[in-house]
Formats: sequence, structure tokens, C-alpha cells
Amino acid sequence: MKHLLLKIPKALTGAMLIVIFAVVFNILSPGLSHAATARELEVSVDVALEKFYEEVQDGKEFISKAKGYLLFPRVIKAGLGIGGEHGEGALRIRGKTVDYYSTTSASVGFQLGVQQKSVLVVFMTKSSLKKFRNSSGWKAGVDGSVALIDIGAGGSIDTANIKAPIVGFVYGQKGLMYNLTLEGSKFKKLKKEK
Repeated sequence: MKHLLLKIPKALTGAMLIVIFAVVFNILSPGLSHAATARELEVSVDVALEKFYEEVQDGKEFISKAKGYLLFPRVIKAGLGIGGEHGEGALRIRGKTVDYYSTTSASVGFQLGVQQKSVLVVFMTKSSLKKFRNSSGWKAGVDGSVALIDIGAGGSIDTANIKAPIVGFVYGQKGLMYNLTLEGSKFKKLKKEK
């Protein structure tokens, strides 16, 4: 008996992959389309900051030296050739939230999967913080460079050698995805009721 193979046109195959990807993405990232309230975001930022302190030795001391920091507790990245990521976070100065922001980026190339991570952008100088706050839409790598810091063994970071005015940390990753960068990420101020 001869096996019958179902021939599917290439255009239909691509469309099917997109539909399958969308379904998987929605299952793996519940609540992504739900914009957090200011209170929900504050709680999530507090939890993500504590997680940073747990994962990074001397993290509290490092943050205390910063002029401000922008923390996105839950950034979801998904890709199947074409990818994108999105998250919401809070900008804090001296430990107090002053504004809320979203981060968004898109990419094309080798990528497959879904990933959740926390992103912390730390402003080490007053001028870098001021430039960020005065922008109407800030893009990493265009409006300012973000030096992505590797967290070493045992959660150590070499704070003595961090000279960049803006540094970034990506931590608490869930899921596997190639290409870890903040380059090209866009940050936009959000209006939230406090």
C-alpha cells in the first residue's frame, strides 16, 4: 500500500506556522496583552528588585550609587524568524517611582522560542538620566549606549570596572532564546494612574 503524503503549499505552511506560533505564545505568556495598573507594576518591580539583590552580590550597594534605575520585571520575547519583545516597568530615583515606561523591540533573523526575563537599566550619571527623561522615545544604541553587564559566578559583578554611564542587567530568565541584547530596544513613557 502506498502512503499518501499531503502536499501543503509553502505559503500555507508559513501561515500555519504563524498561527501555531501565535497560539503557543498566548498559552506561554498569559496576561501579556493586559496592561498592568500602577499598583500591580509597583508590586512587580519590588519583587524583581529583591530578586536582583538575591542574584547579584553587592546589588544593593550598586543600586545605591545609581542616579536612577528603570526596572522591567517581566519582558516577554518571542520569535520564529521574526521576533519581538515587550514589557512595562518603572523609573525610580532615590527609590521612589517617578514615571512608568514600556520597552519594545523587534528583530529579524535566527530566533525560535519564547522567553521571559527581567531587565534593569541603571543610570550612573545625572546627565544620562536627564537625557533619558527628556526624550520623547529613547532607543538603546541610538540615543544612548547601554553596557550589558554579565553576572559572574556566585552572582558577582566587578563594580570597580563599570565606567559606562548606563548599564543594563538581564536576569531571571525563563525559557531559552538565542541573542541576548538591549540594542534597538525602544523605551516610551506611559501614563498610569497612581
